Amino acid sequence: MSRRPVLRTALVASAAALALLLGGCASNAAPGAGSSAGGTPSADDYVTPGKFTVATGETAYEPYVYDDKPESGEGFESAVAYAVADKLGFAKDDVEWVRTSFDAAIAPGPKSFDVNLQQYTITDDRKKGVDFSSPYYSASQSIIALKGGKADGVKDLAGLKDITIGAMANSTSALTLDALDFGLTPKLYNSNEDATAALGAGQVDAVVLDTPTAYVAVSAYIKDSFIVGELPKVGVEDQWGLLLAKDSPLTPAVSAAVDELREDGTLAKLEKEWLSGLTAGVTKLQ
Repeated sequence: MSRRPVLRTALVASAAALALLLGGCASNAAPGAGSSAGGTPSADDYVTPGKFTVATGETAYEPYVYDDKPESGEGFESAVAYAVADKLGFAKDDVEWVRTSFDAAIAPGPKSFDVNLQQYTITDDRKKGVDFSSPYYSASQSIIALKGGKADGVKDLAGLKDITIGAMANSTSALTLDALDFGLTPKLYNSNEDATAALGAGQVDAVVLDTPTAYVAVSAYIKDSFIVGELPKVGVEDQWGLLLAKDSPLTPAVSAAVDELREDGTLAKLEKEWLSGLTAGVTKLQ
């Protein structure tokens, strides 16, 4: 997952069209009717009957939400949320947004939302306390650094041994470094903001972020930075799912909606709309 300062960039075109209507469903289906593959949740299964309540971060960041306005539908995760809502039978006006911190949402217990999108990596450990939908995106991890610093000139994995690397604690970025298994001990921070601030302050030589975030960071808001390279996909695969309460009655229907969006090409279209160009040309570290 990733969290970063709000950007005001023109890196992405206008918002994507919000998804195809569910094939075979009547046009007058009640909100929350659910997808055929996932069954039909009852109105009482939702936090607010007749509404689809979606959570994002207390501050939501690009390229996942633009201008911290998820209700606009602009940004990859905002567009995914509306596409899922459409598959479940909700009109855009029936989608309500709430805010949560990353850690509070992933903790076990009652939820103030039906689903939460904050680049949550699906892991077996996390599934002990919450549910996840089928994955809607798979991200790689990349290393960023400042030009002229110790990481400038690193061309392979062996070169990482000589630099100090920062990462967000308990993130896939940190787990990927651990899984490389050649003695790297990253400095861990509470958030990606803290890790990138440490980079700017010279406390670390490089920082690991998911690759789309890394591209936006070096392109738009970390001065004189560059992508050192993309790390191998090792350890925990960084597949992101919509987060739900543990044993939520909505999980089968939400997963079915995501599966249908993948099968009908909507997820690929949204990825192209909001993320294409962000990961092209990144060097793969071997």
